[in-house]
Formats: sequence, structure tokens, C-alpha cells
Amino acid sequence: MSGDQAATLVTAARAGSDLAFTGLLEMVLEPGYKLACGMLHDPPTAEDAVQEAALKAWRKLDQLRDGQALKPWFLSIVANECREVRRSRWWSLSASATRSGNDADPSTLHKTPDDSILAGMEVRRALRALNHEKRLVIVLRWYLDMSIEDISAMTGSSVHAVEARLYRAMNELRRRLEGRDADR
Repeated sequence: MSGDQAATLVTAARAGSDLAFTGLLEMVLEPGYKLACGMLHDPPTAEDAVQEAALKAWRKLDQLRDGQALKPWFLSIVANECREVRRSRWWSLSASATRSGNDADPSTLHKTPDDSILAGMEVRRALRALNHEKRLVIVLRWYLDMSIEDISAMTGSSVHAVEARLYRAMNELRRRLEGRDADR
């Protein structure tokens, strides 16, 4: 969809057109869901977060500036919603139950766990241990394949700040993964 078409949809959605807003959402729901899954590691909770973000986007559509790209704007709403979910009391109870349940023992998930499955679980655990800002840049860059410039626009940070945050996040993730390997 061209920029002019998107601008027309934004104008119509601001005027109250549900159909126009639905058209806008269709462009950003999949990346929003991928971001939420990467941030929360729980598909049902990710769906809820994206749904709540869509409602907030509808209410805040007037805050989308003319000429501003829709995708970074919506993804920032999704990222903020994920942050709120992780701050909630329910999330902390759910996360502690997960750590003490199946997630703590990969062999309970599969009768014969494959090395690639175990490696993926280790990456997810290490990623979950990162703070929100570090996890966000990793998910945006490597899960959603966003450019540094798009991440900068979405987070409201400079390109240099995003590069530095991504560098620090990857180093911390690497250290966490190497620490897990040393424990085996």
C-alpha cells in the first residue's frame, strides 16, 4: 500500500470509519503479534496485548502525525502494552509458575528433546531475562527484521542510541547463553 493510500485511510479512520481503521490494522497486526510473542513468549497473552494495543491505537489515532509511518507508531503501542503486561501482578505469578513448571525441565515437554529445541528454549529463557529495552531492540531487529532507522523511529531514540542498545543487548544475551552452557 502506498503512502497516499495509507494517508487516505488514516484520514477516513479519524473521521470515524471502522472499515478504514480495519484496513490500517491489517497492515500492522502480524508484525504487532510477532513483536508481542517475542516480548512475552506466550501466544495467548501476546494476542491479548495486540488486541489491547489495537484498542489504544483506535483511541489515540489523532496522535498519529501526518506523514508519520503507521507501523513504527503501532509497534510502539504494542511494545508499551507488553511492558505493562510484564509489570502486572498476574504476569509475575504466571512467569514464576512457568519457571517452576514445564519450562524449567525441557524433558517434560518432549519425550526425546532435540538439540535445536533445547537451544531455542535456552535463547528464549535468556531473552526473557533481559530488561524491556534490550529485549525490545533484539526482537525488533532479529524477529521482525526491522532496520535500525525504523527501530529508531519507533522507539523515539537516535540511530546511534539504538545501535548502542542493540550492541549491549546482544552482548548480554551472549553472556547469558554462555553462562548456561558453562552450567551444563
